[in-house]
Amino acid sequence: MLSVSNIDVYRGETQVLWDVSLDVHPGERVAILGSNGAGKSSLMGALTGALPPSRGRIDFQGQAIAGAKPYQVTQMGIALVPEGRRVYKDMSVWENLEMGGYPKRGRRHIKQSMDNVFDIFPVLQERRRQSGGTLSGGEQQMLAIGRALMSRPELLLIDELSLGLAPRITKEIYQALSGLGSETTVLLVEQNVEMALKNSQRAYIVESGRITRSGRSEELMADQDIRRAYLGL
Repeated sequence: MLSVSNIDVYRGETQVLWDVSLDVHPGERVAILGSNGAGKSSLMGALTGALPPSRGRIDFQGQAIAGAKPYQVTQMGIALVPEGRRVYKDMSVWENLEMGGYPKRGRRHIKQSMDNVFDIFPVLQERRRQSGGTLSGGEQQMLAIGRALMSRPELLLIDELSLGLAPRITKEIYQALSGLGSETTVLLVEQNVEMALKNSQRAYIVESGRITRSGRSEELMADQDIRRAYLGL
């Protein structure tokens, strides 16, 4: 589904990713792990068109997308839940979700998509008339995920799902995402290594802009070096 081959990425004149390659297959849950500043969000920027690679190739469903504009990437079937949620605070929950359904691929299915989001996150239906800015941090993260799902993506990118959230809320959101089914593939960027490995099938570890390890999540969870470096065990 997604193939990233040997990309280099710059922010201005500063290189932030070196020779990064990864693959995501249909129906998978794949985690991108690493400490703050490792380059995880820069990778998300490259995938969504915000930071076009200076070298290398990105293919989605067999089509080259490196250099495509963010709105074009969305139309192709990739949706991003950005770091920090970035909900429209003055709009209601309902209006936030409608905005997510505006891209052409989602516009014809807004009612069905809205019902699906409310099934996954029932609290959003209860809060549908509240403005986004009045929601708790966990509810805003649910809204950001729901807004991304409204475009009916084939690949859902989630940047720092647990950032700023209590462990209980993070667990609830991961449990809700498990109900998406195999029709939505998920690529997850996460600092909470233990939670990400428990909720993914494969993972890549990014350090200083380079992928240094990859493998099955359960194998990485059992690796003593990773347990010491990231889990404090």
